[in-house]
Amino acid sequence: MNRKHFLSALVATGAGLPALQTLAGIGLPIPSDKKEPLVPPYLKPGDIIGITCPAGYISRDEIQPAIRIMESWGFNIRIGKTVGDRDYSFGGTDAERLADLQAMLNDEDIKAIMCGRGGYGTARIVDKLDFSRFQRKPKWVIGFSDATVLHCHISRHFGIASLHSKMCNSFPDDFRKAEPIVQDTIMSVYQALTGKKMQYSTQPDTRNRKGKARGVLTGGNLSIIQSMSGTDSEIDTNGKILFLEEVGEYPYSLDRMLGTLQRSHKLDNLAGLIIGGFNRIKPDDPGEEFGRTVYDMVMEKVKEFSYPVCFNFPVGHQKNNYALKCGMMHSLYVGDDAVTLKE
Repeated sequence: MNRKHFLSALVATGAGLPALQTLAGIGLPIPSDKKEPLVPPYLKPGDIIGITCPAGYISRDEIQPAIRIMESWGFNIRIGKTVGDRDYSFGGTDAERLADLQAMLNDEDIKAIMCGRGGYGTARIVDKLDFSRFQRKPKWVIGFSDATVLHCHISRHFGIASLHSKMCNSFPDDFRKAEPIVQDTIMSVYQALTGKKMQYSTQPDTRNRKGKARGVLTGGNLSIIQSMSGTDSEIDTNGKILFLEEVGEYPYSLDRMLGTLQRSHKLDNLAGLIIGGFNRIKPDDPGEEFGRTVYDMVMEKVKEFSYPVCFNFPVGHQKNNYALKCGMMHSLYVGDDAVTLKE
């Protein structure tokens, strides 16, 4: 996506970024039956961000760019025991990853927890986590991809907001030399954590279904979401704006996962649907062509409903992966002129 076609309400900091254009409100009423979200305290200078690996392995060297940038924002960093620890592809054994994340959930000095990277593994430990202290003193949980497990689990059980955004392995080695879109998305993490109202606009896709919506924002990685069906972390989509993204899957696998959402009625009562990046789709085996695009699959699953649907929103396994506050009320406008999502 061309950067000039994407505007976020991010205010420049000392990183030398220009101020970006803000968007006018959509003016939709807030439904009276919606509960107020539980929002963790926003961060201020001197606050501690913990880094842990509930899923895949990341080395201490690989998190240094993230540490430098977050320290430049005025935050202190506490490195978890699982950073640099390894059990094959995992950031330590299940017991080690569980203990490290639990310690950070319990530590009241830590105001936010950032996952080192995604991969796989959070579902192996989530049922053993004790969220009682976290529920009494909420804090921001940050990440995407496999961290979708945490976003859905926390939202379903506690109604506490969390941050779907880039993680340590997505921070550039040299921020000032990074592409503008990378700078923008990294700065969206800072803006979200410090309490800025997030609002985005992108050019419309001709295949969008127009409309307006208001609802709590939820979602994340499609394969993670469908894998949690029937579990204690199952996503709650009723009356919400759902966003989905995916990477590295075969077309038939995407259709199967979307079909799981359809068959489990997760698409029945949405306020709106946002389709982010569906990237690096694997080619069909010769003679086994599936013959359907992501657009075809999605619209087939939601054709009987009337809520707005937009495609190619800047979220997912890609450079333009902007921070989204899960569990908080948003308005969505899908029109001929633009698509806007506003907290």
